[in-house]
Amino acid sequence: MKPFGALMQYDEALALMLGNTKPIERREAVSIEESYSRVLAEDVVAGMDVPPFDRAAMDGYAVMAKDTYGAGNLAPVRLKIAGTVYAGEEPKEKVREGTCVRIATGAKMPIGADAVVMAESAEQVGGDEVDVFKPVYPGANVSPAGEDISKGQRVLGSGETLTPSKVGVLAALGIRRVAVYEKPRVAIVPTGAEVADVGEALGGGKVYDINSYTIGSVTEENGCVPVRFKVVPDSAGELKAAISKALDNDLVVLSGGSSVGERDLLFGALSELGTVLFHGVQVKPGKPTVCAKVREKLVVGMPGYPTSCLSNCYLFLVPVLRKLARLGERKQMAVKARASKRIVSTLGRMQFLTVKLEGGLAVPVYKESSAITSMSQAHGYIRIPANVETIEKGEEVEVYLF
Repeated sequence: MKPFGALMQYDEALALMLGNTKPIERREAVSIEESYSRVLAEDVVAGMDVPPFDRAAMDGYAVMAKDTYGAGNLAPVRLKIAGTVYAGEEPKEKVREGTCVRIATGAKMPIGADAVVMAESAEQVGGDEVDVFKPVYPGANVSPAGEDISKGQRVLGSGETLTPSKVGVLAALGIRRVAVYEKPRVAIVPTGAEVADVGEALGGGKVYDINSYTIGSVTEENGCVPVRFKVVPDSAGELKAAISKALDNDLVVLSGGSSVGERDLLFGALSELGTVLFHGVQVKPGKPTVCAKVREKLVVGMPGYPTSCLSNCYLFLVPVLRKLARLGERKQMAVKARASKRIVSTLGRMQFLTVKLEGGLAVPVYKESSAITSMSQAHGYIRIPANVETIEKGEEVEVYLF
């Protein structure tokens, strides 16, 4: 453990959090309608061919290929039309030597046919005959059964996230329910005598609980279920009771109560309940972040100031949530820009400065730790290393997008 004052480096703190995070093991079965974005808990093996039958790849005439051999523009082969079949129908007529069946794209091939003559390569003569001007080979313009998926084929693997196309694979196989990992439940516990629940009348000196809702949104965005608790007042007993109850979930996130001062009860509560992994990180904003392990569950204390809290969500919480939910690392995009003004940072602490992008410029939008509007206007952030004190106006920077 490193006490507050002996600040831990960002990379070290994040590695410690991830090292103490175990991916969810619980499983459940969900319907295909609920399966999008869920993580498969078992392989999906095809129980049928897709398509399940030979079908026409285009409009034309289902034929015996051998009947078309020798056909040409000057010497077409004439065949008798035995009938017509459309997609979704069972063919009524068989194709015999010297006959064909008019067929639509996607329709099941009639018995006896082994190829399709494109409509453009034939011309109907009278009401029930057609001249074929181009020969075809067996299998021409036909999608065979199992062309897309073969019965017994492993089409999706355990641990894969179900994207729209993968949900389509389930539908193609007629799978109504699928085994997935449960979404981890994340307890979100706001603390502090100055915080009021949204919707309550604000008393003197009170502010609304912003952090529960920003943390909750980040939680949902990264494959977990937020479980919001009522605001816990500054009481050691009530705080420990709330944490103990919150441990029924897979992860506990608290906001507020981790700054130095008389009302800093969180560190003490976590020390009594479990093992504190770190208290204080060498970053700005987010210095007072605390993390502990209690009953094999990770408990994270976020700063109370809304901007610091949300910034920490992106830096610390998102990687933990995604590992917990088995979603894999977030693919973070970055773009190059130039600093719109001279930026002064604090030596010794890595700074994550929120910026918006305007005409190729990175414009700082940070106001103060309590101003959530600065985050709402930001497109991303720049990382200023601990050993860099200034970024000059016009200097190239890398903007990591939210």
